[in-house]
Amino acid sequence: MHMQKLAQLVHSRQARIGVIGLGYVGLPLAATFARQGVSVLGFDVDPRKIAQLAKGTSYIGAVTTKELRQLVKAKTFAATADFARLAEPDVLIICVPTPLTPQREPDLSYIENTARMIARHGRKGQLVVLESTTYPGTTREIVLPILTAGGRKHGRDFLLAFSPEREDPGRRDHTTATIPKVVGGLTPTATKVAAAVYALAVKQVVPVKNCEIAEASKILENTFRSVNIALVNELKMLFDRMGIDIWEVIAAARTKPFGFMPFYPGPGLGGHCIPIDPFYLSWKAREYGMTTRFIELAGEVNVGMPHYVLARLADALNRTGQALRGAKIMVLGLAYKPDIDDPRESPALEIIALLQQAGAKVCYNDPHIPQTPKMRRYDLKLRSTPVTARTLAQADAVIIATNHSAYDYELIVKASKLVVDTRNACAAVKTGRDKIIKA
Repeated sequence: MHMQKLAQLVHSRQARIGVIGLGYVGLPLAATFARQGVSVLGFDVDPRKIAQLAKGTSYIGAVTTKELRQLVKAKTFAATADFARLAEPDVLIICVPTPLTPQREPDLSYIENTARMIARHGRKGQLVVLESTTYPGTTREIVLPILTAGGRKHGRDFLLAFSPEREDPGRRDHTTATIPKVVGGLTPTATKVAAAVYALAVKQVVPVKNCEIAEASKILENTFRSVNIALVNELKMLFDRMGIDIWEVIAAARTKPFGFMPFYPGPGLGGHCIPIDPFYLSWKAREYGMTTRFIELAGEVNVGMPHYVLARLADALNRTGQALRGAKIMVLGLAYKPDIDDPRESPALEIIALLQQAGAKVCYNDPHIPQTPKMRRYDLKLRSTPVTARTLAQADAVIIATNHSAYDYELIVKASKLVVDTRNACAAVKTGRDKIIKA
């Protein structure tokens, strides 16, 4: 009876959606539903976010303040920090972080705490969907037991599914609404209802057999990227020693119309998914008596890239008679990729921390991030320094960690004493190339 009513509400577009976690995944998802006239109630534990959203002020570039105010005014979107209201929505979508512990093991505490809140404050007749990226089995082995601990039964009192988030901040050719949505439920009925929910706002929904396949699909996507990026990072280090430019090699290789897909090196991996997800899979593999050596090696290579950048910097400074300790270093770009305001797992943060540990005097600039946010691993307490001919000249070296399009690379090279380019951002600069060190 409860499930029949839920299906009817979804079919008639009367179902209310609850999105738990209003970060870089949750807020764009909530806005995507709200744009289609679906009523959305967002939940977050951070009262500062709720206060900003109540005013119609966005803190994420993917959702503009203008659009958010329109949604708030139309009453299709509201936000709260009161988790006692979890009984109000018909659908609850979990978009909370899944970080790693310092030992690089999965930290599912955010998922577990959210599931407990739903068990405490939710009601019968709801669909619960986990979107947080995790290892295969989490939905069935972790979330389900918490939701059924009080006597509720799946299929009778609630439905449970998994649908991996596929956000790619900064992209202009794809949005939350246009990226195909994989959906896998605990049962065929759960899959069907969850698919119908996402079809309210997403152009293409891809139902799969169960939640484990949906969970594994996201891990596969991100592990594929991690391994291939590690390959080009390792080749970059090798080709540097051989006096070969990896970027020119990739440009030549990508002319092949089949059998090759270009991946590009960098100072390390960033974003919430690619630096983390493969370690989730490696951890889960040990439960089945298997060591995923290929995946773990890729992780080691990518994790070590900030150290490689520092080694290249130190070597370049040494050749000028300058030690890294006491050197003034300006880091350009804090976000993990160009033209976004997202610093999650950004290698720039690790580079800054390593520089400070080495005794360097560090400043940074990022046109999208005016000050370093407090994060789980870092609290650097720095403010963005303007990029001018004077500030560049005052630095002993400049590290380009993120190739934002707003940067004037001609000016950067001209005004700087030394430029460590981790992104091939200065490829088009013609003069002063003797100052550029690729890393």
